[in-house]
Amino acid sequence: MQPKFPSESVTTLTDLVLPGETNPLNNLFGGELLARMDRAASITARRHSRRICVTASVNHVAFNRAIPLGSVVTVESKVSRTFNTSMEIFIDVWIEDRESGIKNKANEAIYTFVAVDETGRPIPVPPIEPETELEKKRYAAALRRKQLSLVLAGKMKPSEATELKALFME
Repeated sequence: MQPKFPSESVTTLTDLVLPGETNPLNNLFGGELLARMDRAASITARRHSRRICVTASVNHVAFNRAIPLGSVVTVESKVSRTFNTSMEIFIDVWIEDRESGIKNKANEAIYTFVAVDETGRPIPVPPIEPETELEKKRYAAALRRKQLSLVLAGKMKPSEATELKALFME
């Protein structure tokens, strides 16, 4: 059975920051965090589509907080919106306080994955229906991000980007 709701396509990866994964300031390398986020998002995309999925783009990454050596890091990824053959995956990165167990958001990212068949050709993915307010907010914003990306790539005329125009109209 194919999932319809974002809550059914969630991946949570938790791991420690080890010495070989840190920079000279003893914080997690950005590239190591990107790899962890890519793995989590890949699993999420595969779970949702039940197909082979490839990373199409890294649309946004925010390194808001350094992640120190020894930290417990949780990468949580969820499908925020599907299009015809692609899926936007929203990723939240949390650091767990070792003493209290309280998790604080450290970073976030947005990746796009495309489902492909055995020959590497894009294939349709099932839609999602956002449930929570946060899911609805991310779902709506995904279309604006997609239109902006298409306009910047020259694949859509600015006049056709209806969601973007709506941001600037009263």
